[in-house]
Amino acid sequence: MGSEGVATVQESLTPREIVSELDRYIIGQDEAKRAVAIALRNRWRRQRVPAGIREEITPKNIIMIGPTGVGKTEISRRLAKLARAPFVKVEATKFTEVGYVGRDVESIIRDLVEVARRLVRKEQREFVREKASAAVEERLLNLLLPDSGADDSSSANTREKLRGLLRDGKLEERIVEVEISKQNSTHLEILGPPGMGELEGQLKDVFSNIMPKSKERRTLSVTEARGVLLDEAMDDLIDEDAVSREAVSRSEQSGIVFIDEIDKVCGSSERGKVPDVSREGVQRDLLPLVEGCTVSTKYGTIKTDHILFIASGAFHTAKPSDLMPEFQGRFPIRVELKSLLAPEFVRILTEPQNALTKQYEALLKTEGVTIQFAADALEALAQIAEDVNSQTEDIGARRLHTLLERVLESLSFKAPDQNGLAVYIDKAYVDEQLAEIARDRDLSRYIL
Repeated sequence: MGSEGVATVQESLTPREIVSELDRYIIGQDEAKRAVAIALRNRWRRQRVPAGIREEITPKNIIMIGPTGVGKTEISRRLAKLARAPFVKVEATKFTEVGYVGRDVESIIRDLVEVARRLVRKEQREFVREKASAAVEERLLNLLLPDSGADDSSSANTREKLRGLLRDGKLEERIVEVEISKQNSTHLEILGPPGMGELEGQLKDVFSNIMPKSKERRTLSVTEARGVLLDEAMDDLIDEDAVSREAVSRSEQSGIVFIDEIDKVCGSSERGKVPDVSREGVQRDLLPLVEGCTVSTKYGTIKTDHILFIASGAFHTAKPSDLMPEFQGRFPIRVELKSLLAPEFVRILTEPQNALTKQYEALLKTEGVTIQFAADALEALAQIAEDVNSQTEDIGARRLHTLLERVLESLSFKAPDQNGLAVYIDKAYVDEQLAEIARDRDLSRYIL
């Protein structure tokens, strides 16, 4: 294992192809997509430059500016998934400077390593699955045919017949007694001051490892036993130290940290107003991570120099220039995401693979109810979303969730009793479901 695996994933992804992949899930916001696509491609390029200059090339961190619900987080999350890179999202408001109650900012990097470790471990489990499956088959045969001698031709023939039946799925209901490892649980309460959660976790791990694993006998069907034994066999084949080393490397070379609500820790831009010490303290604490420092984790030390940081905020009452100059300087790329209007809402409702209309169609189909959205219904929903966003708080595409829930509320409630029903949802249907709210403008401000 190594960072070369990540580079291979990114090798076939040109900036144009990355944008194309993001287009499958996110509508519009081309400028932001281009910025993150270039940032991802630059990581692949960095792996191929001469070693002397490689360490000097640091990621160009990004600030995304735009209202909530326009795709800032989704772009970053999809980018990380595309690159199979460790990704964590944190809210800047959850961190405070030392002396205030809150989380230690270095916990961001520790969380990133945990995500990387789960990612690497999942890959390794798939890598050893075939070998583990073969071992599980032999173990199941031993349970189904105990005391079969290797030199006994009769037992060998019986074993091969059983193997054939097992592979054909004809023994799945057979009951076997399985001995599996059981980790003794330790119920520890470690009390400490706020911000010491990481130390508490490490202490629990230490005590958990001291306690020896015991064996437990369970009576299971072959189907259930196969699942339990496969998990155990895959775990036995994985080198946990190698997983930890790769997780550290993956975090350092391809990790992405998304810091949301960065505008909430800006100093005030109003002249004469006393600056909020706690807010500026968060920026001061985050600055070493973004500049490049070394953070201790239970899997080793992590250098943050090459982690990509993406910050985002609505910046309604503040602006990026209200951030500390040193902090601003570490985010050289600024992209503004536009507010979504009716044409974008129509596309959001229909085009993405995970479009809301497709989700509701799939949900109601489980009850035997078929729904179909007419074009004029989608246009009506899109226009209402635009109008409500402009008149109240702009929450972007999240407004569509509220509207669709309201429109389909009655149908969703009655669905279990309406198997076989087909409903055509047009503009008239939308207007009927929203009629009461539409009549009372004050009510619509709270409901929608």
